[in-house]
Amino acid sequence: MKLTHKLIILGSTVGVAILAMIFVPMVWTEQASAVGTVFALLPPVVAIALALITKEVYFSLFVGIFSGALIYARFNFFTMIDTTVGAFTNSIGNAYNIGILIFLVILGIIVVLMNKAGGSRAYGEWAIKRIKTRKGALLSTFGLGCLIFVDDYFNCLTVGNIMRPVTDKHKISRSKLSYIIDSTAAPICIIAPISSWAAAVTGVLGEVGNTDINGFTTFLASIPFNFYAILTIVTVVVMTLLKIDFGPMKRHEKNAMEKGDLYTEGELPYAGVAEEYNSKGRVMDLIVPVLVLIVACIFGMLYSGGIMTGEVSFIDAFANCDASVGLLIGSIIGLLFTIVFYLVRGVLSFKEMMTAIPEGFKAMVPAILILCLAWTLCTITGDYLNASACVEPIINNPAIGKFIPAVFFLIALGIAFATGTSWGTFGMLLLFVIPSTGGLTNEMLVAVSATMAGAVCGDHISPISDTTIMASAGGQCNHINHVKTQSPYALVVAGVSFVCYFIAGFLPYWYVMLPLSITLMVGTLLLIKVLMNKREANEELLAVINNSTVAQDVPVETEEVVAETVDEKEE
Repeated sequence: MKLTHKLIILGSTVGVAILAMIFVPMVWTEQASAVGTVFALLPPVVAIALALITKEVYFSLFVGIFSGALIYARFNFFTMIDTTVGAFTNSIGNAYNIGILIFLVILGIIVVLMNKAGGSRAYGEWAIKRIKTRKGALLSTFGLGCLIFVDDYFNCLTVGNIMRPVTDKHKISRSKLSYIIDSTAAPICIIAPISSWAAAVTGVLGEVGNTDINGFTTFLASIPFNFYAILTIVTVVVMTLLKIDFGPMKRHEKNAMEKGDLYTEGELPYAGVAEEYNSKGRVMDLIVPVLVLIVACIFGMLYSGGIMTGEVSFIDAFANCDASVGLLIGSIIGLLFTIVFYLVRGVLSFKEMMTAIPEGFKAMVPAILILCLAWTLCTITGDYLNASACVEPIINNPAIGKFIPAVFFLIALGIAFATGTSWGTFGMLLLFVIPSTGGLTNEMLVAVSATMAGAVCGDHISPISDTTIMASAGGQCNHINHVKTQSPYALVVAGVSFVCYFIAGFLPYWYVMLPLSITLMVGTLLLIKVLMNKREANEELLAVINNSTVAQDVPVETEEVVAETVDEKEE
């Protein structure tokens, strides 16, 4: 059955490709191409659809890349090859992306070192003794995610590696762990004044060239209107306290609690990663390196922003920082400190620590490969096919008026979902929101927040998003499982956020909209819980009726058999 299903999918894909190769060149002449049209969004849509259907993320991303290259090359094979190679080299060779990849490798090495030293296990044992319930484990994971607000990548991998032993002990599925990690990564960073995301947004706002607007103060003023980020945090807390689960996540959590199956389905890309430890490890062997790493990353970001020159303020240094350079500097400092610290402590020998280097790289290979493919797909979609051009007529339409926040929220969500990049999304759209002269009105402030919220939402549910990939890596969860189980939760929050931005277009006051948005979110979750309880009650009642019917049928059948036996004896 599975083979037939895969053959149908493969045959359909090949058939569509053949038809496209025959008919599309007839439409795209020398004067007309797919660049800047709705067809530019086709490659990421194909990749996402294939990923959800086949559950093979590498294959799906490759198909998306090649389909985008084919469209750009107008189905010229040799041009397609040149386009694909060029997109790969431009994406992976990008200085910012190289910095992120090296940061991931170093972080993987630090994690392996902490495991070998016994720090992670010691913390897990310490936390297990004090965290007695599943609710406590979930809230502890959420709390740690809120505390690590410097960068979403750093958040995902650090929180996952620290809390995984605790959540495993309390039979929390890897999908639920990855969801909490993802929900405290970008949503926390986008409302934290000191973070790589704050720096990115501030930098984009500064590119508008409006001297009447300060990028950092504008970012601060927009925080209360960032409904998606705030409501995502509210949702995690409320669902944990009220024990609400629905959609595919409910099955994953049920399997974890009842069967001890933390994965439920799909391949286990991290199952072969060994976590060595020794009995000398203490909680300090985890806490001290992590704290140094956090402080070092903050210093690295400030350093990249020019704080050491003495001519830049603390806020301006964060606004001008390069997150890639800052995280790389911080991770190098953190790695060197960890090596020296463990040598002084005597928990690991120098030779043992050197073996952590290839092991740390190996642990990050799945995430790095997906990231490289996702970046390449984003390059083809954005740089080659210019997907952003197809939404410009909508953005520049003066008829949208009071609906600007809601419209920008949906547009940003769609672009971020299709391209897998929230930074690129609000980097493009904010230029349309901010006026070139004059101060910001409340209406424009809501539109700024709506754009950032939509970008975070699209990034949150996109299978090709780097943050989503990092959350899967941090929770050591099958990537497609994470996307499938997280999406229903994120879409519920997105629906409430859209309603709030629709209302905020007419009532652009945070002291009105923020309490209203939280009330709507909590009410929606309570309604979901009531409906789920009612559905479960009906299912239980139906099961009881079926069981009673079977029980009543058994004696009748038994009596008939006995009667037949007596008749046979009499005869």
